[in-house]
Amino acid sequence: MLDLEVVPERSLGNEQWEFALGMPLAQAISILQKHCRIIKNVQVLYSEQTPLSHDLILNLTQDGIKLLFDATNQRLKVIEVYDLSKVKLKYCGVHFNSQAIAPTIEQIDQSFGATHPGVYNAAEQLFHLNFRGLSFSFQLDSWNEAPKYEIPHGAMVKRMHIYTGNNLQETRAPVMPVACFLGNIFAESVDVLRDGAGPLGLKLRLLTAGCGPGVMADAKVRSLERSIYFGDSCQDVLGALGSPHKVFYKSEDKMKIHSPSPHKQVPSKCNDYFFNYFSLGVDILFDSATHLVKKFVLHTNFPGHYNFNIYHRCDFKIPLVIKKEGADSQTEDCMLTTYSKWDQIQELLGHPMEKPVVLHRSSSANNTNPFGSTFCFGLQRMIFEVMQNNHIASVTLYGAHRTASQARPESSSSSH
Repeated sequence: MLDLEVVPERSLGNEQWEFALGMPLAQAISILQKHCRIIKNVQVLYSEQTPLSHDLILNLTQDGIKLLFDATNQRLKVIEVYDLSKVKLKYCGVHFNSQAIAPTIEQIDQSFGATHPGVYNAAEQLFHLNFRGLSFSFQLDSWNEAPKYEIPHGAMVKRMHIYTGNNLQETRAPVMPVACFLGNIFAESVDVLRDGAGPLGLKLRLLTAGCGPGVMADAKVRSLERSIYFGDSCQDVLGALGSPHKVFYKSEDKMKIHSPSPHKQVPSKCNDYFFNYFSLGVDILFDSATHLVKKFVLHTNFPGHYNFNIYHRCDFKIPLVIKKEGADSQTEDCMLTTYSKWDQIQELLGHPMEKPVVLHRSSSANNTNPFGSTFCFGLQRMIFEVMQNNHIASVTLYGAHRTASQARPESSSSSH
């Protein structure tokens, strides 16, 4: 049985690990994977057709705990303990719930002190006792009429919630705590830079925190901007973003068969390679001969996709200039985002002339893919990978070729 410390408005955890409000989904899953011998039978709950309409939930069924993540930013919003018989809980090092200590109203008063009167919810038949960042729900099954303010003696806690602020219904996921950075950089937003012909590069607003011995105690989150372009060298990208989490060499180009004359293409002696920035949700492809950027891949990390949880969600914006029908040279500015659906994109960009390429991912060890195929459509030097629920799984950006001797549009080291 887990023995956990409750920190109102912050976290639930022990000396080995901690689920902290604002923690990215990937870090919470990493904790569960690392301690899989202790924390077992974890469910991932999400809406398959409308993944943005409901929280994404990690349900620790064996321990009676739910971790509720905001569907948009995928950070931890609420920690719910829904079965107190499956876990030991303490506050300031003293247990208020264990096999020997029942979580009664008297015990909660003794451990947490006084607060405002409770609120009765007739529909749930629960009495909610609220502290800042913490609430307890008491079952009142045996009472015919609920008292106005005072919770009856002996009432037992049925559920507990940890959240930010004073109101559970209105709470939002807080910003990522400094302790969650762990030496990584994260992208607050990614803007696609474009001209009339198509994409030019990316402008990334990055978040970072100090790291190293003695630094974390005083570390503050810093925000900075970096721009990278098609035709940038490896050194340009490393200087702007730092080292990638992984370098992946392409073994073969599976899309080559869709080019005009695949049989005429001379096999390359070297392989193109990706810089994988998992915490940014971005891949950058370099040409094997020139070592210059030739492609960007932006990942949306929707649940129900084969690559879910490999990348953090890339919160991108792609500006478009749309010509109005029947109007002389009048245009309209529009924006595609991580959350745009394929039918909305087609309304803005028009329908692709060709049928989609069907993409069926599977590993070499296991040929099955429980999520089914995705469909790739090409428009304006962009390839949209579309899931079966009409959401975008990834966007691949192609640039116009620029030789090493040509100047970059602007410096990639601008910062604020």
